[in-house]
Amino acid sequence: MPVRPGIAPDRFPMRILLALILLATPLSAQTPRRLLFVGNSLTYINDLPGTVAAIAASVGDDVTVASAVGPNLALIDHLTGATDAARRISTGRWDYVVLQQGPTTVGMCRDSLILWTRTFDSLARRAGARTALLMPWPRAAEPEQSAVVRASFRLAARAVDGIFIPAGDAWRLALDADAAIGIYGPDGYHPSPRGTWLAALATYERLFGRDARSIVPPVALGLSPADARLLGNAAHEAVRAAARSPSPEEPLAPGRTIPGLDHC
Repeated sequence: MPVRPGIAPDRFPMRILLALILLATPLSAQTPRRLLFVGNSLTYINDLPGTVAAIAASVGDDVTVASAVGPNLALIDHLTGATDAARRISTGRWDYVVLQQGPTTVGMCRDSLILWTRTFDSLARRAGARTALLMPWPRAAEPEQSAVVRASFRLAARAVDGIFIPAGDAWRLALDADAAIGIYGPDGYHPSPRGTWLAALATYERLFGRDARSIVPPVALGLSPADARLLGNAAHEAVRAAARSPSPEEPLAPGRTIPGLDHC
């Protein structure tokens, strides 16, 4: 069964975590920046957009977020009636439209990702926004697919001169450093609260240039100092590597889907 919006697999009280981050928030003199996230349960589980906004608030940045999300959605689904993403892009004043779908390891999914990214980019540019592609992570049972996932989202970002957000690469680096870091949820696909935190760190550093290693996680996240450093380092190194060199195209996996998990 698809995971329902707003319910984390491990029932972590993410609203409490975000509220704690927002306490003692300094005032910001910066121009407010606005992000629209378009995605599926990898985005709404634990509230990735809200976590990005809370990180911004914790360091005095003024960032507003919104989302158009639903379970088991690829980008094409948002443009064929599953959400009101197109209307929200055209009627909002966004700085970035952040696009996410599933790992995209099969050929037709990559083709679809690139095709519909171009459509979204046309909408975003008319609204004065920049398109960003958020690379997700492969399923825990398929770590070898990480390079394929990266190539799919790199190619989509390149197709529209967009921004590549290497959240999935941050996951890979974190798991390489400590396989027990606990960033996957119980189903081995959706993020735990730690996984959402890591994806938010990579997103925030990539879009706004704030070194992820300087972001202090809330106590409610339950990270030891060593684990907090590990996640901050993983996000930072992933963003640095993404900025240094392009990713080569990777071979695609045989076409298949897993019932109950986001397709493509």
